[in-house]
Amino acid sequence: MDYVAALVPPVVMAIAFTALVVTIIKSQGGANKAKEDAAVDAALARAEAARQPAEGGAA
Repeated sequence: MDYVAALVPPVVMAIAFTALVVTIIKSQGGANKAKEDAAVDAALARAEAARQPAEGGAA
């Protein structure tokens, strides 16, 4: 029975890793893609806007 106890953790980790990969792949694209892209674009625009006055004021 020691071999069963030795094999359970790697099997559980393999199943969990497979589930994680499947979840990541399924969450790519689809209906949420536009919302995620818009959130990233907004964050980049805020970062760019915050950077512009600092560069203009230093010159």
